[in-house]
Amino acid sequence: MLPVSLNITLMLTGYLLVMGFLGLGLLIMRRHPTRPWPLARRLAAEPAGRGWPALVRQVAGTALGGYMMLVAVAVGYYHGVAHLGGRFLSSAVTGPALLVGITLPAFFLTSWVATRRRR
Repeated sequence: MLPVSLNITLMLTGYLLVMGFLGLGLLIMRRHPTRPWPLARRLAAEPAGRGWPALVRQVAGTALGGYMMLVAVAVGYYHGVAHLGGRFLSSAVTGPALLVGITLPAFFLTSWVATRRRR
C-alpha cells in the first residue's frame, strides 16, 4: 500500500467533515422543519437600498469578502500546513488580487443584469 501524504490526508479529512456536517444539517432540517425565528428578524440587516450606490456597495463587499476568505485559506494552508513563506506567500496574496481586479467588472455587469431582470 502506498503511503498517503499529510497534505492529502488533511484535505480529505476536512472535506469529509464539511460534507458530513452539511449532510447532517440537511437531515435535521428535513426531520424538523424550521419555524420563523424572531431573533433572526431583529438581527437581519436592513435592505441595502436601490440604485447604483447600493449595487456598487454590494458587489464591492462581496468581492472584498471573497478575496479576504481566499487569502485567509491560502495563507493558512501554505504557512500552516505546507510551511512555505516569503515570496511565495506574497504571490499568494497578490495573485488573487489581480484575479479580483480582472473579474470584478464582469461580476458587476452580471449583477447589474440580474438586478434588472428581477424588476
